[in-house]
Amino acid sequence: MTTWQSGDVHVNGLRLHYTRTGDAKPPVVLAHGFSDDGLCWTPVAEVLEADYDVIMVDARGHGWSEAPEQDSNRTDMASDLRGVIEALGLRRPAVIGHSMGGGTTLALAGLYPDVPGAILLEDAAPRGLAVTNMPHSPGRPAWITEMFASIRSKTREQLIAEQRAATPAWSEVALELVIDARLRLSPKVANFGPPTAVDWPAILKRVTCPALLIAADPARGGTITAERISAFQSFVPQLRAITIVGAGHCVRYEQFGRYVDIVRGFLAGVTAMR
Repeated sequence: MTTWQSGDVHVNGLRLHYTRTGDAKPPVVLAHGFSDDGLCWTPVAEVLEADYDVIMVDARGHGWSEAPEQDSNRTDMASDLRGVIEALGLRRPAVIGHSMGGGTTLALAGLYPDVPGAILLEDAAPRGLAVTNMPHSPGRPAWITEMFASIRSKTREQLIAEQRAATPAWSEVALELVIDARLRLSPKVANFGPPTAVDWPAILKRVTCPALLIAADPARGGTITAERISAFQSFVPQLRAITIVGAGHCVRYEQFGRYVDIVRGFLAGVTAMR
C-alpha cells in the first residue's frame, strides 16, 4: 500500500478524493457503501492490484471528500463517479459497488451507459420493481443521528469492540477500516436523499454492459430475494446473480475468499471481452 497514489479531483463543485494502486493495467473502480470510504476496499485492492489498476473513490461526505450542503441522491453520486472516471482518463473501467455504492454504480451504468465497461454489485439492487420490496425507512435520519452520537461519545477502541460484538465474522482489518471510515464521515451525509428518489425502471432500461450481482443470504438479513432478483433481471436481462450462503449485507467482510474468487472470475471474463 505504501506505493499507492492518492489525490483529489473537482467534480460538481466538490473536491473528491481517491486512492489508486496505479500502473498501466485494466482499470477497476470501487464504490463503497454508506459510512465506509475508499480505504475500506483495501483488502480487495491488495488482491487485485497485481492485475488491475484499482481506484478507490471516497463518495461525497465520506473519507477525505467534501460534502455538499444540499440534498443528494444516487444520481448525484453517479455524476460524481462519472466525473472522477473522466478526470482520471479511465476508459470503460469495470465498476464494483457495495450497498450505497452499488446504487451509485447502477445509476452510472444507466445514466451514462458509455462510461462503465462492466458493473458488479455487492448486495445492492434497486427498490420499487416488485411488490415485495422493502420500502425506504423513514427512520433513517434518526439512525444517522444515533450513529454520530455514538461516534462522539466513544473511543475508537470502544467502537471497534462494539462492532466486533455485532459482527464477529469480520476480520480485525475490516473492523478497523470500517470504524476509521466512520470517524472520518461528515455529519452532512444526513442530507442524502432516499433510494426511492430515483426512477430506477427508466434508468435500468439503459444498462447495456455486463452485470453481476453478489447478494447476501436472506437468512442472514439480506433483502435481495429471488423474486427481487427476477424483477431486476426483467429490466437488465444480462444480469447474473449469485447469492452467498451464510453472508450478511457486507458480503466481502464475512466471506472474503469466496467473494474475491467471484470478483476475479468476473473481471477476467469482461477483460477478455475487450
